[in-house]
Amino acid sequence: MRKLVITQNATLDGSIEMLDDWFDPQLQDQELLDETHRQDRESDALLLGRRTFEDFRGYWPEQTDDSTGVTDYLNQVAKYVVSSTLGDPGWANSTVLRGDPVAEVAALKAAPGRDIVLTGSISLAHALIAAGAVDEFRLTVYPTVQGRGRKLFPDGRTLPRLSVLEPARTFPSGVTLLKYRVG
Repeated sequence: MRKLVITQNATLDGSIEMLDDWFDPQLQDQELLDETHRQDRESDALLLGRRTFEDFRGYWPEQTDDSTGVTDYLNQVAKYVVSSTLGDPGWANSTVLRGDPVAEVAALKAAPGRDIVLTGSISLAHALIAAGAVDEFRLTVYPTVQGRGRKLFPDGRTLPRLSVLEPARTFPSGVTLLKYRVG
């Protein structure tokens, strides 16, 4: 069975909502970019909520001089957007999932393939965490404090013990990668 991996960028105080300019996907150091591409090779599906999908669709396909390779990856990967209102997704390799998100993700996990990665999409992440559908968390923590914003784990949410998958890794930019398996 495929894994559902939540990959989030976060501030040191735990915000994953970007209300300030603490994250720029085009300004990653080379080691962090190499790690991002390594993780991309482990997955073949990107899962997004409608708002994050629309943000990505409005930005990434327009990046014609992207030397990071992120644009190429996002244009070719299978993208699944959970939405009851989105019509034509308007981006190659995109499929709209209109049913119950938990059931839709269960069907994706049961299908053949590599990891399914969810990024951004805070409301969708919260729903899938609450349903116990997440297998792994990869948190890229930026050395900044935003002081506000939605968190990956809202107040009152508990999870079974998480297991560290590998030691924390800090990149030259000061960004730290943390990886945990659920259960």
